[in-house]
Amino acid sequence: MTKDILTAIQSGMPTFSKGQKRIANYILNSYDKAAFMTAGKLGKLTEVSESTVVRFAAELGYDGYPAMQRALQEMIRNKLTAVQRIEVTNDRLGKQDVLPMVMHADAENIRLTLEGIDKDDFDKSVDALLKARRIYILGVRSAYALASFLGLYFNMMFDNVTVAQSNSSSELFEQILRIGEGDVLVGISFPRYSKRTVRAMRYAKDRGATAVAITDSPASPLAGISDYRLMARSDMISFGDSLVAPLSLVNALIVAVSRKKGAELSGTFNKLEQIWDEYEVYEKTSEGD
Repeated sequence: MTKDILTAIQSGMPTFSKGQKRIANYILNSYDKAAFMTAGKLGKLTEVSESTVVRFAAELGYDGYPAMQRALQEMIRNKLTAVQRIEVTNDRLGKQDVLPMVMHADAENIRLTLEGIDKDDFDKSVDALLKARRIYILGVRSAYALASFLGLYFNMMFDNVTVAQSNSSSELFEQILRIGEGDVLVGISFPRYSKRTVRAMRYAKDRGATAVAITDSPASPLAGISDYRLMARSDMISFGDSLVAPLSLVNALIVAVSRKKGAELSGTFNKLEQIWDEYEVYEKTSEGD
């Protein structure tokens, strides 16, 4: 669907049955909670059958209830405050055991990421990184953990990597000031999307650099201003997003680049091993320890 789901619900209200109107009113008033409910739970709360909820999704033009649910989630994920996220989490969890629910959700995020990834964009991103004059990596707040991880390994493979980090937009632009044609900026951001990352990506594009976005959705503000889009699911479990699938994607990017580097990378690590041994970087353990 091209129009906002809430607008579609309001427009269709006159044609809905009594049961569908109860579903519609609940979603309009509590869409932040409805977005993470199963069809069965939504039906129970609105006193209709699960099949009525499924038919309601079809009435709106969605290919099943999961598609409508994803539309709701996409609409609200960047709008929820931390307090709202906690409230939604408590509603979703109920009395369920947290550990298996979180780990199963993370596994599902990886599965959906693999199904939805654009392989052509992934391969072109790898080629662009290998040819780059200079590589800039940017992620702020929780996304900095991903940027730092990517930068750690890229710094072992390349001598032209900058992991930009700052607490202000001015400092950030100072670090990417000289970006231009032949350079690649890898921008990483997930809801709630960072304006600093979006502005830096736009600056890089204006300067002629290639922009690679690691984000969660075509609706992400990074997606529209990037050359290549690597999408990874980061569906919310609590006040923080899950970074398991994005980290797996970053890891795949590292592996793909390292394979293309081949013998050159082997030489780099042989040299590193010699340095680590000579300067006793790592503790040596005795046999049996």
